[in-house]
Amino acid sequence: MKIETERLIISTCTEDVIPMLNEQQYENGPQVANHLKQLAEDPAVLYWGPWLAILKAGDKIIGDLGFKGAPDDKGAVEIGYGLLEEYWSKGYATEAVKALVDWAWKQDGIHKIKAETLVDNQESIRVLEKIGMKKVAESEEMVYWEITG
Repeated sequence: MKIETERLIISTCTEDVIPMLNEQQYENGPQVANHLKQLAEDPAVLYWGPWLAILKAGDKIIGDLGFKGAPDDKGAVEIGYGLLEEYWSKGYATEAVKALVDWAWKQDGIHKIKAETLVDNQESIRVLEKIGMKKVAESEEMVYWEITG
């Protein structure tokens, strides 16, 4: 499945993307590899793990974003995201996260989307504020966010 925005294609992460990942030597943490292993065991996790953010211009993977598991029994999911550093501060994260949040609201039973950021990650905080998330708690290291639908 793919979600299209003005500048990006947000694509589910399946075995079909392995050649692209390898060709571009994409490495932005263990999420994608872990998800592909889980997906082989349980196809139901397809939409509730990482998705790839791909630039339309040049077909370049610039990051990944997605959910940290299926919705809980109250209809809440947690979203996370990370872009390669060269694509920070260009609006791509906001564009990608907004598109995936919009997609999530269209799924049955979703009532809340949560996120967390480090207290000093101003760029990530700005992304969450721009898409309408509200700060609900803060610890010494983390800020916790949510938006309800």
